[in-house]
Amino acid sequence: MVKGFLIGSIGVIAETSELQRQAYNYSFELNNLEWYWNTGTYCHLLLNPGGEKRIMDFSKGSLSKEKIKKIHKDKQEIFEELVQNNIRPRPGCVEILDLCKLKNIKLGFITTTTKATLETIKRGLREFINFDYFDLITTKEQVKYQKPHNEVYNYALNTLKLYSKNTCAVEDTAVNQQAALQCGIKCFLFPGEYAIFDSTITKDKNLLVRDLSKLNFSN
Repeated sequence: MVKGFLIGSIGVIAETSELQRQAYNYSFELNNLEWYWNTGTYCHLLLNPGGEKRIMDFSKGSLSKEKIKKIHKDKQEIFEELVQNNIRPRPGCVEILDLCKLKNIKLGFITTTTKATLETIKRGLREFINFDYFDLITTKEQVKYQKPHNEVYNYALNTLKLYSKNTCAVEDTAVNQQAALQCGIKCFLFPGEYAIFDSTITKDKNLLVRDLSKLNFSN
């Protein structure tokens, strides 16, 4: 029987990849970089979590840490402007959260994003999702290692006093799914529009509701 349900990434509850891509490109222009991430490039960059890490890897050592932090900070501010009134919950998310609340299942929003990005998403979705439903919301500040390291999932299990065998999670990328699986947590993959994934996985808008309906959510 499921006792805990963990939403693993921002991309599980809202499609933000295109807005993030646009924000990066605006930031590059603002910082006098002749970079442009098209959709294909950004899809491949999403295989590895972490905004600053993506910039660092893409720069191939040509940028200082200070410059990378400045680019990422500018991106965050631009993204916050773009996100207002431009995001909606992905299909099935609100229904699953309501079900978990009804059944007294512990809820976690288990991200390793920055606090600023998280607050931006919360503001963008406040008309649709009651974030007070969550018993635990994490950011990169709670852990030493960001995903795909599994530290944040171990942190969630310990903080919420859950056993992995009674916990399930949902991630939007295969690499972050592995972080949950390494902790013994049953984890469903709910890929976003920009996710690159195995051809056996179908991008079905009803996937989340359909797969989670198989679980025992009894009180």
